[in-house]
Amino acid sequence: MSAATRPRALADLPAQRAAAPESDAQARARYFNSGNAFDLKLPPVPDTVFLDEPARALDPSAPTGLVACDVSDQLQCPGPATSPLILARYARICAGETLNARFAASGVLHYVMQGSGTTRAGSESIAWRAGDVFITPGGSELRHTANACDAVLWLVTNEPHLAFECLGAPTADHAPTGVVHYPADEIERQIALIQEIGGTDDIAGAALVFSSDLQEASRNALPSLTLAMNTLAPGTMQRPHRHNSVAVTLVIQGDRCYSMIDGERKDWASWVTTVTPPTSVHSHHNEGDALALFLIVQDGGLYYHARAMGFEFVDA
Repeated sequence: MSAATRPRALADLPAQRAAAPESDAQARARYFNSGNAFDLKLPPVPDTVFLDEPARALDPSAPTGLVACDVSDQLQCPGPATSPLILARYARICAGETLNARFAASGVLHYVMQGSGTTRAGSESIAWRAGDVFITPGGSELRHTANACDAVLWLVTNEPHLAFECLGAPTADHAPTGVVHYPADEIERQIALIQEIGGTDDIAGAALVFSSDLQEASRNALPSLTLAMNTLAPGTMQRPHRHNSVAVTLVIQGDRCYSMIDGERKDWASWVTTVTPPTSVHSHHNEGDALALFLIVQDGGLYYHARAMGFEFVDA
């Protein structure tokens, strides 16, 4: 490189290659520096509200199938993604029909929005109804069958995370979860207990956190994903706070409820999926007359493991 063509700053230097590689392994090497290696600028996670996707899944004329909450074009991800590491979908299963699926994920988180039916994962089968939560191992062949009425499920996986690492789903012998079922009546009992005891100002809301025997030590639903049913009593708000994990949320019930995200108001609507970007200052508000319920998935397991969750209250 001549003096005339030499960049004026390290940041302007393009990726370098070996001057005279003696093997294919040496030819594959690329060299960066402290000026140009750390200025990679990726698109931010958009503050998104998915309205069309639940409407399509709940449309009585819609066929059995999956509807992805996909902003991969905005994120510049190679495959469908709701956030860089999470993908949420709606699954519609028409009455008496079966939806077959297999996901390249560590596991699959499910919430039953409407209807009832059964799911077979490998050799195990469970019966579910509206309000149930259940988890299945990733890579398993899933057979979701609706009963006499149409069913709609909300599904969340970490497929974008595994795709980023060029990994496949775990084998059955090494799956981080088995089939785990949380029936609606038990969820209601657990939430009632939390409401009875009550929280304090140093706790972020009153949430029921779902875990299992294999994940009890981490208190997560999956190694990388946390799953919680958050509640908000009428006339109350959740203190402004932020954290390094993204939050992908299904609004279950929240009449006259809204969130504030970095100073912008986001009104709720039943069954929409919302995304709260990482590090955004956010709070939740219930101006209605009933308990608000919203199911939240975060990639918090990664940040807890890295000791980098970065949770803090940010009161005005």
